[in-house]
Amino acid sequence: MTDEFNDNYETFVALLDRFPPAEAVKRLEAFGVGEDVMQRIRERHEADTIRIKELEEPQSVVLGNRDTWYTGPQPGDKCWPAIAELLRKDGWPQEPAIRSLDDSSTRITSLLNHPKEREFSTRGLVVGYVQSGKTTSFTAVMAKAADRGYKLFIVLAGIHNGLRRQTQARLVQQLVEQNPSRWSQLTGLDKDFTPLQNPASYFGNSNKTHVLCVVKKNATVLRKLSRWLESASDYLKDCPALIIDDEADQATVATKSINPLILSIMQSLPKSAYVGYTASPFANLLIDPISEDLYPKDFVVNLPKPKGHFGTEVLFGRYALDGEDPNEVDDGHDMIRSVPEDDVSCVRPTARDDVDGFEPVITDTLRRAVEYFWLVTAARRVRGTGNPHNTMLIHTSVNTSVHNSFSEPLLHLRKRVAQSLTDPARVEDLRQLWEEETARVQAAEFGEKPVPFAELLEMLPAVLADCRVIMDNSSSEDRLDYENGPVVAIAVGGNTLSRGLTLEGLSVSYFVRAVSAYDTLLQMGRWFGFRNGYADLPRIWMTDELAEWFRHLATVETEMRRDIDVYLTESESPLTFAVRLRTHPSLRVTAAAKMRDAVTAASSYGGRRVQTHYFHTDAEWLRRNNEAAQTLIEAAVATSVRADECPEDGRYVFRDVPHDIVVDFLRAYEFHEDSPENDADLIIDYIRKRVSNASSLRRWNIAVVGNPVGERDFTFGSDVTVGRITRARLKSKGAKAGTADIKTLMSRRDAAVDLTGETARLSEEGIKNLRRAQAPDTGLLVVYPIDKDSEPHPSKEGSREALGAEEHVIGVGLVFPQPGGSDSTVEKYISAKLPVGLLEEEDVFSLLEGEDA
Repeated sequence: MTDEFNDNYETFVALLDRFPPAEAVKRLEAFGVGEDVMQRIRERHEADTIRIKELEEPQSVVLGNRDTWYTGPQPGDKCWPAIAELLRKDGWPQEPAIRSLDDSSTRITSLLNHPKEREFSTRGLVVGYVQSGKTTSFTAVMAKAADRGYKLFIVLAGIHNGLRRQTQARLVQQLVEQNPSRWSQLTGLDKDFTPLQNPASYFGNSNKTHVLCVVKKNATVLRKLSRWLESASDYLKDCPALIIDDEADQATVATKSINPLILSIMQSLPKSAYVGYTASPFANLLIDPISEDLYPKDFVVNLPKPKGHFGTEVLFGRYALDGEDPNEVDDGHDMIRSVPEDDVSCVRPTARDDVDGFEPVITDTLRRAVEYFWLVTAARRVRGTGNPHNTMLIHTSVNTSVHNSFSEPLLHLRKRVAQSLTDPARVEDLRQLWEEETARVQAAEFGEKPVPFAELLEMLPAVLADCRVIMDNSSSEDRLDYENGPVVAIAVGGNTLSRGLTLEGLSVSYFVRAVSAYDTLLQMGRWFGFRNGYADLPRIWMTDELAEWFRHLATVETEMRRDIDVYLTESESPLTFAVRLRTHPSLRVTAAAKMRDAVTAASSYGGRRVQTHYFHTDAEWLRRNNEAAQTLIEAAVATSVRADECPEDGRYVFRDVPHDIVVDFLRAYEFHEDSPENDADLIIDYIRKRVSNASSLRRWNIAVVGNPVGERDFTFGSDVTVGRITRARLKSKGAKAGTADIKTLMSRRDAAVDLTGETARLSEEGIKNLRRAQAPDTGLLVVYPIDKDSEPHPSKEGSREALGAEEHVIGVGLVFPQPGGSDSTVEKYISAKLPVGLLEEEDVFSLLEGEDA
């Protein structure tokens, strides 16, 4: 009986290559297989599909009960096994890297339609991380789809020739060269699509090969491809096609020609699956879901973060999300270096009229960054491990004439440094730079060996001799070429270096480009990715404002991915959920045209903890907040029903204070303008709605949290005195001049200061539950007197520095109870509408609409 079952199950699996599961069952029954065996076959197949659906990673949101026909690679497969073997030869470990890729690509392939279905038009989106292996992911998906019978593969590879060529090379290496007899190519390394004669030779029944086409998102190219496919319509009725849209948020969404052309290509293919890949899906998630557009209505997959990947959060840190303990959220590595605002006008024009004739100045920060790059390259040669290439990125402007103006000053700097290596004073300067940087980021933290300066100094002359200065832009014929031996290059560029293109061995970036949207900013972070063998060495020079934007962006990214993951547990689909995107006062989420179908989403303060972490440091602003706090505590003393006073612990709690007192304080207290989560008007509006609609938040507990009374006391009046607390500021993590960012104000213990019982060891969820039991309708407002000097603890001196305020600072935290029923909402996010300074824009439209293929 077991042999009969095994033989018939193998037959069933073979039938799945030619028929969807339901049809395969009918075919097997027609062979006379008994009902008992058929039931076991159904159960075995269902168990296989459940395993795929319930993979812990990647997480996915799926429309309806999609038929999971693909359950993983089979013994006769050719394309996927070849890729896995190639990755093993390249040093990928079987566990966990190849296994993770196998699982994630199997899950994505399972969400495509069976290639033998009569007709289908699938829309999906895969969300990855910048420089995290998305190309490898979609190559694996293409391989598995090819192994199961997909015929045509169209890859939309960005808008620039560099990325298209790089993508073509990768696919040829991993797909075509491994099984050359199984593939035909419509494009090559140096040629985009041009119309070919006799479509039947590619799609006719006599041709059993898979067809690969890698094209730019360029109007001229796509128009040619669309017309050629129309001419081949007689042969495409039974041609299952997979369209991979790399950088799917760029040019695809809300463009006048590219978007309709992609849709036109899909209309020529009766059996097509469109899967967008991007690390910045903001625009894709805001497409109108009920239009005939490319909203990911069928599935959204959230790829896991690969081990060892340097992402936004790793480099810049982020802020705590609701339910997180801020003390457990990392500040990021100490790899960001500040470029003073005064330097910006030296390295990029501050107005369009200044572009012509602009000549850059090698400022101290730029010189330091370039010299550090040469030191890093020499140190990597000493180590002799990891990627053989070494690249530095200088990105200051979108304008090609500005890029070209850097050539002569950088070449002059290289010559000057090479000549100075015999000067002891100059060598000592380089030694100090190396030792300062390696002291701030310890090699041992990353499992790397420190490189003594004396050893790298021996390598420096050869490094300088090998270093090229490359202007990589749309008007330059010079390009980064990693295919012909190790590269040492300083690359100056703009858009051609800011999307999808991998800068091999990137270790140093100098970035002061002004941008206005999340997706553009995130994609310019070419420094994200893997740094095997030199994880301790990367550095980024940028303005403090840009560093703050990236820190905010890290928070947006994490929250967006958490939104996707949360909906997985609530049986939602892409047509019933909308991922919320947190807004920022200085940045758009994406280009205005891409947000035309977006709506302001509702977000509630219910159950949340809100705290201040940005402060101005000037005396006048701080005095106003001191006065607001004095007035608040005096009113709390006068109106509270009961007060718990513990001056020996530095804590006071005034209970059952009327909500009007809190509202008056929020009107008087000034939150920093760069703290979008601390919007006094929204908070006041929320309180008033809760009071009027649900009769909750009428009463508040107001707490003062400080240190025990001693030498550094702060008096609020009415005999309320506590010791000032210490909150040092983050060092060079995005604070503007006159602004301090302390990141964390409230502790978990503080969020339970008004609760009774043993609270010290409670989790965030435990505190919420206890608040629900003890104070279900009562809000908590906590006031903190922060010492204006606030020196950092010695263990934090690498990432923190003295607060340096002109007056003592008043910090504020608010804890909102979880509402029992429907909650009033506030508006601070945007989402898709479901059926129920000199800011330079990314200049893509001339490329998209033009005739340059």
